[in-house]
Order: sequence, then C-alpha cells, then structure tokens
Amino acid sequence: MTTASYRFGIEEEYFLADSETRGTPDRSVAAFHDEAGAALPEIGRELLESQVEACTPPSTDASEARGILAHQRRTLARIAAAHGLLIFAAGTHPVAAWARQVPTAGERYTGILSAVGLAGRRSLICGMHVHVEVPDPDARVDLMNRLLPFQPIFLALSASSPFWQGAPTGLAAYRLSAFGELPRTGLPELFADRDAYARYVRIMTQAGSIADASFLWWSLRPSIKFPTLELRIADSCTHLDDAITIAALYRCLVRCAVRRPDLNAGLDGVSRAIAQENLWRAQHDGTRAEMIDEAREEALPFTDILGRMLDLIAEDADALGCGAEVDAARGIVARGTSSASQVETFTGARDKGLTDRQSVEPVVDWLARTTAGAE
Repeated sequence: MTTASYRFGIEEEYFLADSETRGTPDRSVAAFHDEAGAALPEIGRELLESQVEACTPPSTDASEARGILAHQRRTLARIAAAHGLLIFAAGTHPVAAWARQVPTAGERYTGILSAVGLAGRRSLICGMHVHVEVPDPDARVDLMNRLLPFQPIFLALSASSPFWQGAPTGLAAYRLSAFGELPRTGLPELFADRDAYARYVRIMTQAGSIADASFLWWSLRPSIKFPTLELRIADSCTHLDDAITIAALYRCLVRCAVRRPDLNAGLDGVSRAIAQENLWRAQHDGTRAEMIDEAREEALPFTDILGRMLDLIAEDADALGCGAEVDAARGIVARGTSSASQVETFTGARDKGLTDRQSVEPVVDWLARTTAGAE
C-alpha cells in the first residue's frame, strides 16, 4: 500500500450559453464542437449539444492537473467567444429550458434517450467526476461501501446548482433532483462483496436493463474502463481551485480507506439511510447544513463534519503531497460555494428592480467569468 501512487483523473462537464440571451444556443453549435475538438483532443461530448466535457490524464500531481484544466477552460472560453457563446461550469444551467435542448448525435446517446424517455431530455445538468486508481481493483466494491457516508461532504463543497429553468429553487444543489429522474442514480446500494456486485451486474445485463456497468449512474462506482473508483456526486465546480480540492480530498480518502480496512466496516441499511438524509441536507443547504453523525446520533455543523474528515486523512494528504489542496476545503466554507455566490448575484440584481428572469442573466455572466479564471 505504501508504494501505491493513487493516480487520479478529473472529468468536468460544462454548459454552453448564447452570449446575448444567456440561454442555450438556438442554432447549431457544431462548428464550436469541431474547433474545440481540434484544439483539445481530450475534449468530449455529452448527452446534449449544449454541453462539453474536459478530462485530465492520469496524474499524481494536483498542480499538474490544475494547469491542464486551466488551459482547457481558457481555450474553450476563447473558442466559445469566437462563436458568440459563453462556457461555464455549474451543476445546472440557470436560464435554459430543458424542452428546447437538442440531443447529441451518436448511438450511445440515442440509446440512452430511447431507454429513459423524457427524463433524459430533462437531464440538463453537469457534474464533475474524479477517478482514483486503487492498488487492488478487486477491493473497489468494499471501498464503495465504506466511502458512502462521505458522499454528502463532496456534494456540499461542490454545490453549484441553485437555479432551474430560470428560477431559484431554494436548494444549493438542485442537480441531484433532476438527475434523480433517471434510473440507477443517487447513492449506490450496499453489496456484501465483489461477487454480489458482479451478480447484480450480470443479472441486469442479461435481463436487458443495462448494456454494461457504465449504465449504473450512481454517485460512486467502479469504472469499467480503468482500475479506479469513480466519484460522481459533485456538481461541476465553477471555481477551478474547488475542483482540485475535491479531487485531492477524494484521493486522500481512498488511500485512507485502503490503509484502514476498519473504517466504516459493516455498514447496514441504517447507515445508508442516514447517508441519504445527509445528502438531502447537503443538497438543501450546502456547506451551511448540519449533518447527522451516526455514531454520536446527533446532527453537527458542517464545519465539524469536515474538520473530522480532514483530521482522518491528514496522514494521507501528507503522504500524497496535497496538504495545501486538502486544507483549502476550509476556504470553500469560509468564502462560500458557487451556489452561494450565484444566489448573491441574483439577489443583488433583483434588489435593483429586475425581474427574476432578468436577474438570472448576471449569474450566467459571473459563471462564465469565474470558470475562465477572470474572477
């Protein structure tokens, strides 16, 4: 275990917006996607035409990953501007109407939309995924079980989806509500062992419910492409530094769970139900939430929950050389999440007498500037 590098990779999903209307483009954006793909071969497509994905190669250096993502964000912003577009990272598009979205062409996307119907077209959401390579790929199901209680912390820190269809939702992270319309989302089930998980996947594929395990869209899952455990709970992070912090936290937590097989061993249905409740609290209040501590049987401020996790992984942060990135989680709480900044921008505009729809437009502008690193 001491020789494992715990390589990681980050996938970020972004929205496109028309630079004049701030809504999703009502024209073809094929030329943008073509130019972006030529400039950045690592750029990919998502379910809807108004989305684009960026990813980093496997790395052991948080600074390296940050530099790659910063370059990708700046390049995409420059190309978008040349096409009359804005690009930004957020869990939901503050202005866009789902009914106007155009699906991306391709067999996989066509198959998804055929299988899930209207729920697929309503999936106007963007997330951030973090892959961490584990020393023993066969241990990933056990790790998935034992890391389940930490999921709400990552959602709270990444919260960036307070608006839906041009209106405030009253939630810090509405993305999970929209995503929850799809099957096989949310927290993973608790599996007794990897054989039980393999049996589940086999039954689901043989019954025709899924083509393969990549159609399990849980918040945490073993990758079928890489020897990694993939974190999928986070909203797309507007601040680049927040994305790096969340990736570092997760990487350290995976290492901690590997070296501490006793950590969260023997979770049961009660544990999963409490994690689900904490996920809702994070969705509603972000880093202002109180979360339930199962062992103490009481709710604690988020700062206490986060502090205990940081203490838990301190040894791992030191071993992996990402102590500064991990400690920056406290800065997210002190500064406020993207969701909090979006609501503040919206409230400021509305206080000037603008309508709700008009007040959301400055939010899109703030998101685009911050994503590109201008703020």
